[in-house]
Amino acid sequence: MADDSDFTAYVAARWGALVRSAMLLGCSDPEAEDLVQTVLERCLLKWSKIQAADDRDAYVHRVLVNTFISSRRRRWFGEKPVATFADSAGHDETAAVDTTDAVMRALSRLGTEQRAAVVLRYYAHLTDQQAAVALGVAVGTVKSRLSRATKILAEDPGLTELRGQR
Repeated sequence: MADDSDFTAYVAARWGALVRSAMLLGCSDPEAEDLVQTVLERCLLKWSKIQAADDRDAYVHRVLVNTFISSRRRRWFGEKPVATFADSAGHDETAAVDTTDAVMRALSRLGTEQRAAVVLRYYAHLTDQQAAVALGVAVGTVKSRLSRATKILAEDPGLTELRGQR
């Protein structure tokens, strides 16, 4: 590849958001970084095609979702971290951990397709059309998945507790 500065700029701008999207899909921190690295390797090989696409973000997110789903089909998921070390700066991050835990538990109650739609639409801030392209489905399918998913999330007791409504 003669000049990959466009790809480098894209990765620099989108790395964090892609890793967080992978985490919301169901990956741990290290798994999310590995997944995004794999996705970006695949995208680099097809970068000229991605540059010609109408929407780069939708294309890359589609690769992300497809790669995630493919990784879950295997019996063995690779290395698992033994422990995660907390930040030792002395901050009490209990509330943030509780919120993250509640959101991740609520998202885990959704099916793969619904979860992907929620992550792409509400976290990655893709439009319904972009999410449809990323998922390879019709816009109406994205809307129906989101409708069902938001109903499930609205009834989730962990999220209700976060909102202070018991």
